[in-house]
Amino acid sequence: MKNWKKLKKEILKDSAVKEAYEALGVEYQIIKEVIRLRNKNKITQNELANKMGTSQSALSRFESGSMKNPSLDFLKRIAEGLNMKLNISFK
Repeated sequence: MKNWKKLKKEILKDSAVKEAYEALGVEYQIIKEVIRLRNKNKITQNELANKMGTSQSALSRFESGSMKNPSLDFLKRIAEGLNMKLNISFK
């Protein structure tokens, strides 16, 4: 069985797959950071969802990547639920 790094390298040889993967990079970075911060602060999805005023299933959809184009308001509420401020920048 191949490990993830080898499989990823092999899959990304396909230019269409690589383009799609890179296009989703920002979304996955945001999701990864939210999960990291939630776990660092020992907050469950349900606890964060309650702080945000949303459902656990909505937060789960976001974290799984199945929520397409989360609103800026949704991201702000995540930040507030984590006692943080949302900061967006262009590089």
